[in-house]
Formats: sequence, C-alpha cells, structure tokens
Amino acid sequence: MSENQNLTKKRWVVLTISCIINIMIGTGYAWSMFATPLNEHFGGDAMGVLTWAFTLANSIGPIPMIIGGYINDNIGPKWSIFIGGIFFGGGVFLAGCATSPIMVVAGYGVLMGLGMGLVYGCTIGNSVKFFPDKAGLAGGLTTATYGLGSVILPLIIANIVNADTVLNTFKVLGIVYLVVICVGAFFITRCPVGFVPDGYQPPAPKAGVKAPESKNWKQMLADPIFYIMLIMMTAGATFGLMLISNCRALVTELGAEVGLAATSVTVLALFNAIGRVGCGSISDKLGRINTLTIMICIGIIGLVICSIASTPTLFIVGICLVGLAFGSFMGVYPGFCAEQFGPKNNGVNYGIMFIGFALAGIIGPQILQKLGTPTAYYVAIVLGVVGLAMSFIYRAMSKAK
Repeated sequence: MSENQNLTKKRWVVLTISCIINIMIGTGYAWSMFATPLNEHFGGDAMGVLTWAFTLANSIGPIPMIIGGYINDNIGPKWSIFIGGIFFGGGVFLAGCATSPIMVVAGYGVLMGLGMGLVYGCTIGNSVKFFPDKAGLAGGLTTATYGLGSVILPLIIANIVNADTVLNTFKVLGIVYLVVICVGAFFITRCPVGFVPDGYQPPAPKAGVKAPESKNWKQMLADPIFYIMLIMMTAGATFGLMLISNCRALVTELGAEVGLAATSVTVLALFNAIGRVGCGSISDKLGRINTLTIMICIGIIGLVICSIASTPTLFIVGICLVGLAFGSFMGVYPGFCAEQFGPKNNGVNYGIMFIGFALAGIIGPQILQKLGTPTAYYVAIVLGVVGLAMSFIYRAMSKAK
C-alpha cells in the first residue's frame, strides 16, 4: 500500500479523534450548569465576577487559534493540541481548587479559553486539509461535535452539580479532559502539503477562471473579499449567540415551565449541531456561498418568528431556525475560508477569520441586554439583512476576479 493510500484511510481516524477531542473542549459552553452552584458556593453575590469566566473563555479564542494555526501549518497539530489539552484540563482543574471567584475566572476563563483556542483551530484546520473532496463534511463534523459537547455534559452531570459538589466536579472533569485531549493528540497526524486523497481528482478550473492561490495571512488581509466574509460571519454568528446565551431565560419569560425551558436549550443545541454537519456536507455539493445565503434567510425567518412569538412553543420554533442558521456558519466557514484563500495557511487564516465569531460573542448578548425584546430581534434582523447583502457582494467580487 502506498503512503498516499495509507493516509487516505488514516484520515478518517484523524477525523474521528479530532471529533472526540472537540466534544471535550465543547463542554466549555455548558457554563450555565456551573454558574448558579458556584455563585451559591461563594455566598450568593459573586455572579458579577463569575460571568467573566465565560466571557473571557470566548473572547480570547482568536488569539490562541491564530497561534495554534501557525503551529499546525508549520510544525503540525500534535503539539499544539497537546499543549492546549494541558491548558484546558489544567484550567478546569484549577477552577476546582478555587478559593475565590477570581480563581475560577483565571482557570475556567483564561487558561481553559487559551486551551480551547489552541485545540479548536488545529482539529478543524487539519481535518479540512485532509478532506479537499469533503471539506464541508469535515468542517461540519468537527464543529458539530464541538457544539454537542454542551449538550452531552449537562445530561451527565445535571443531577450531580450543586453548591457543595461543583468544585470537585471541576477537578474530575479537568483530569478527564487532560487525559483524553493529551493522549488523543498523539493520534493526530499532520496533513502533508498538497495532499490529494487516493482516487480523488480535483476539479479543473473553469475556462477563463484563474485557479485560487494559497495566500498567507498578510495576503488575505490585503484581499477586500476577506472583509466581506468577515462581516458576513459576524452577522451570522451575532444573531445566533444572542439567543444561545439567553435561550432559557427568554423561553421562561413567555411562561414556559422549568422542564420546557431546559428542553429548549437542548433543542437549540441539537439544531445548532445539525446545521454544522448537515450544511457543511450540503455545501460540498451546493456551494459554500449558496448554502450560506439560504441559511441567512432561514435565520432571518427564525428571528421574525421570535419577535412575534407569544407562546413558548412558537418561540422554540423560531430559535430552532436561528440555531440551524448559526450552526451552518460554524460548519461551512472552515471550508469556505480554505476554498477562498487556499488550504496551506488555513490554520492561521481561519483563526483570523474567527475574530468575527469573537466579536459576535460580545455584540450578540449585549444587544439583548441593552435593548431587550423585541427591539433586540429587530436589530438582529437588520444584521441578518446586512449578512445577506454581503453574500451578494461576495458573488459580485468573485465574478469580477
């Protein structure tokens, strides 16, 4: 068996391990399971400080993603994932040793956030490189399993975590994360530059159309189309994160009982995951920009439903559509970025593109907090329309090229 045939088979192992690792780091989004017990543990008036743990874990993401992307593109993903596993697991374990809310912020917010970015950028970037024939599927699966982490963990620990057990839960989880991620790192093979799967014939460029070149981050930033893609990603991620961060509270305001409110969070997470893997795969056939355009429209429809919903059931229908649209952006964009700027430097390039997600993580929740409903929905709808406009501008600029 030739080396290329061996890698063609082994890439599925790499993808599987990457997905398992992403489930681990995706549990960081289950912060709401710990927030209230931690607040009670520290006396009931620590929530203002504790909130920074989740905010920092998400907002610092692009920095380690860019660093990890550089390591992935130039050295290989193994050591970036290994170091990220130490940061991620160690940060959660440190949170379990906390004697003050600040220690939780340092462990869960800073260290875990750094580890999350180091790992996430490499697992996705390396997997997409291994699947030039199925870039959408690879990006969709790796981002979908990342999203599923926040679904799986609450199902496991829902009846365990309280004010008395929350710190010990962090310690146990920290050890599990440390072992799974760091061991898994040694099963991740670096994708060789220019790898083409056995039996796959890359499509020939259309007549009169120049084949895309692999650009480094400087060349990408000099390309105006990058900024169109960045605005489009920020718009698509903003309306998703606005609802994801407040779903349970919004459903409760409409009169939902505790059980239904909790179920709405799980349903939203599932549609988010479906959007990531489903639309990632669909984009391999339909095209990245066509898929994104359709999903932005679906997201806008979901926001309109949320804005007029007077019952929890109707609202849940709306958030499912928004979750589906948001998930599509997370699943399609890794392959979209590689397709536009080449796979060679996609680790760093996608890390920079991910700044759009970080901005959305700040903007989305703030829109809802400052403006309230239904005004926040109207603003989100406008952002969706801006994203839709960007998709058509992208088409025009691509055609001009």
